Amino acid sequence: MSAAAASNAIAITPEIVKEHGLTQEEYQRACDILGREPNITELGIFSVMWSEHCSYKTTRKWLRTLPTEAPHVICGPGENAGVISIGDGQAIIFKMESHNHPSFIEPFQGAATGVGGILRDVFTMGARPIALMNALRFGEPSHPKTRHLVGGVVSGISHYGNCVGVPTVGGECTFHASYNGNILVNAMAVGLADASNIFYSAAAGVGNPVVYVGSKTGRDGIHGATMASAEFTDATEEKRPTVQVGDPFTEKLLIEACLELMATDAILAIQDMGAAGLTSSSLEMSSKGGSGIELDLDKVPMRESGMTPYEIMLSESQERMLMVLKPGKEHIAEEIFTKWGLDCATIGRLTDTGNLVLKMHGEVYADMPAAALADEAPVYDRPWNPAPKLPTLAAEDVAEPEDYGIALRKLIGSPDLCSKRWIWEQYDHMVMNDTVMRPGGDSAVVRIHDTKKGLAITTDCTPRYCAADPIEGGKQAVAETWRNLTAVGAKPLAITNCLNFPNPEKPDNMGQIVGCLQGMAEACRALDYPIVSGNVSLYNETNGKGVQPTPAIGGVGLLDDAQYARGLALVEGLEIVLLGTTKGHLGASIYLREIAGREEGAPPPVDLAEEKRIGNFVRSLILRDKLAACHDLSDGGLLITLTEMCMAGKVGAHVVFPEDLPRHAFAFGEDQARYLVAVPRAGLPLLLGEAEATGIPALHLGRAGGDSLVVSDMLEVSIAELRATNEAWLPNYMSGKL
Repeated sequence: MSAAAASNAIAITPEIVKEHGLTQEEYQRACDILGREPNITELGIFSVMWSEHCSYKTTRKWLRTLPTEAPHVICGPGENAGVISIGDGQAIIFKMESHNHPSFIEPFQGAATGVGGILRDVFTMGARPIALMNALRFGEPSHPKTRHLVGGVVSGISHYGNCVGVPTVGGECTFHASYNGNILVNAMAVGLADASNIFYSAAAGVGNPVVYVGSKTGRDGIHGATMASAEFTDATEEKRPTVQVGDPFTEKLLIEACLELMATDAILAIQDMGAAGLTSSSLEMSSKGGSGIELDLDKVPMRESGMTPYEIMLSESQERMLMVLKPGKEHIAEEIFTKWGLDCATIGRLTDTGNLVLKMHGEVYADMPAAALADEAPVYDRPWNPAPKLPTLAAEDVAEPEDYGIALRKLIGSPDLCSKRWIWEQYDHMVMNDTVMRPGGDSAVVRIHDTKKGLAITTDCTPRYCAADPIEGGKQAVAETWRNLTAVGAKPLAITNCLNFPNPEKPDNMGQIVGCLQGMAEACRALDYPIVSGNVSLYNETNGKGVQPTPAIGGVGLLDDAQYARGLALVEGLEIVLLGTTKGHLGASIYLREIAGREEGAPPPVDLAEEKRIGNFVRSLILRDKLAACHDLSDGGLLITLTEMCMAGKVGAHVVFPEDLPRHAFAFGEDQARYLVAVPRAGLPLLLGEAEATGIPALHLGRAGGDSLVVSDMLEVSIAELRATNEAWLPNYMSGKL
């Protein structure tokens, strides 16, 4: 008996069903769909297609409530990535996705293949990738695994992005004990395409050839999607074989070969082989097109001998694509992919049966309804508890620092607020020569090649806000990216998201999911800022301890002329003005956590009407060349924002704080909808006059100059000292000095 036949003869027991991540109810549903018990290959296919990672069976109900449409949206959620128009016949294709579990188990390959996978989502649709971003969450620095995980993840991201030749232009990195047993690695890719030549995955046309291209199939990554849909235990290390292995040089060849073939008229449909590999790609293509699909697995290029249908279909080997071509065009694909040194094989055809049929060695190993697998996964309405409302902390209930200079140095040198230069200097952020604004600012800006246009890109989320109040936290995550784009002068266009949450079967956790999505939806509607793509990552939990709710948001915005992009650096003589209302909100703040040692209280409320009104005012100033510098206020409040602007320009400032609020509340409160802007002295009356005329709160704080930051009688500290403190923590930590 062959290995393939022997594998299919395995008896399906309740234990095997459980190992595949299916409940008994789900298994019975699979039996009902087939009209019989599945064999092991079919069980494996049900397992991955009905996993949370592939089916979104827990969140689908709530995801449908998100706003996804706008005049500039070409394609919203449901394809490999979202597509928006930026005018002139050009489109931006972008998405963010998680690779959390693989990166915890094997940080280098887990992070690297996360980059590779998100790149394929973008160029699958016809875009040339132009930028990468990431959002990273690690455990507390004192945890024994954290340093190893940081080093491995950053190395994996830099290796893959640098080798494939796409600039990594920014991101974020924070630390918290909730991520000790389950880090988060979210990758975002952005590509540029011809708006009239977008490629989709729906495959139709009986007899049309199904063509496999790219790398050969091996045994790496089997059960990757299932593993990503379950929480961790102490046996996590045993899951190392489920982590994929990437090859960025092959990915670069695959990008060029696919784009070359896309310039012909040969492709009818195309899908990358990501989670669940050949299974998900073939089923998604056929089900969307209302077709059946028959595959001859003997024809699949394989790099290992004796692979079974189960292994072939569930492998998550990287750098592979599946296409449906026009009949008679196979030779065009073969010539192109052979030229680029990649495999190209016709492995099947579309049928009118509506079924996925798998054959190998002349035997049938699966015969399953494609639409049922892709579209009839269980959809759960899990019970959920609304998050309890936490009390708002009064400033008087939070201790003022004994020494503001010491407090500022501690904050600016803390893991969350320290410079992440050690990370982004490992990334090639200048390759392709279109990066206008580099990492370290509110948003990266990439020039649209051969045009004046600039694309602003950012990622953001404040998990401590989401934990304290999921609705306000969800609103703030969206609003923060909107401010980041606005702060450089870009018009925010659309977002992608990566929704990272713990076990949704616990009603409190499910309440966090529901609340964050409610807040996100409200913010997107108020800001005319639709969600066009995304990813859900659940069961981010180890031994029953979940991560903070982390709905990471990736935003893109457009500058008609990239020369108007504004940075945050102050220069000598600029006048400094605070725009927006300050009430001194200290609940759930960085100050409260790092200085007072408390994690409590309601987060700052988000007034979306004020966000839009003040943000539009700021953007109009930038686009009329009225601001010399701009920085939105977020973590750490006004004093941290001012310090960052001084450090960026290597210049000091003399400012005076008002006396109508407690000093520490004004300095460190994290009220939303605020910007710190700087103008030449001659421009100050115009700025203040326009603000007054439009009802925008504006407060002239002082002037940039000298080599120290001086705040009335509160503090005086040298910028050189602050820069040294800010730059030191991460290199010292990674070198083992801390």
